[in-house]
Amino acid sequence: MNIVFDLGGVVLHWKPEKLIATIFEDDRDQRLVKSEILHHPDWVALDRGTISEEEAVKRGAERTGLPQSKIAQFMQKVPSSLIPVDESLNLIQLLRQNGNKLYILSNMHSASIDYLEKNYSFWILFDGKVISCRIKMIKPERNIYEYLLTTYQLKANETVFIDDTTINLETASQMGITPILFKDPVQCQTELKKLGCL
Repeated sequence: MNIVFDLGGVVLHWKPEKLIATIFEDDRDQRLVKSEILHHPDWVALDRGTISEEEAVKRGAERTGLPQSKIAQFMQKVPSSLIPVDESLNLIQLLRQNGNKLYILSNMHSASIDYLEKNYSFWILFDGKVISCRIKMIKPERNIYEYLLTTYQLKANETVFIDDTTINLETASQMGITPILFKDPVQCQTELKKLGCL
């Protein structure tokens, strides 16, 4: 089977609220960063690779009235906050030993993927990866899934996609890819066993 993993929230810990709280002490500021930085279209543009981090920081400061230096500090800390989930990596190794082909499909900023590739070696467990900022495509848009299938010559009905976000799984499902909503590595392993991947 072809098994495709999202990165943040699946293979890597992604806890933005915790990170925000280390830089912004005020509750109001924390809520502002969450709504006007994390959940703003500029964050999507960063993932898509169509805006620079500098521009996103500048616009974020203008939008929120928060210090540009603090927003920049938050952005600079994002890559190193993405720490591998050991249990997920153990599951990935198990799946590989069982003869499955493994891939990554992730929405991610350039700074984060560059940092991760430089600092971790788990990439050798995967047969390929598709990162949004490098191809100017993004989940849940259909074209990024088509790019994955075409690039690695995968058949949708022989492919499983694991993500922690429902909307990303809906597109995959519409294309005939089997979706698994990731809650934790144990639950994910159980779902993969049901599919005969383990």
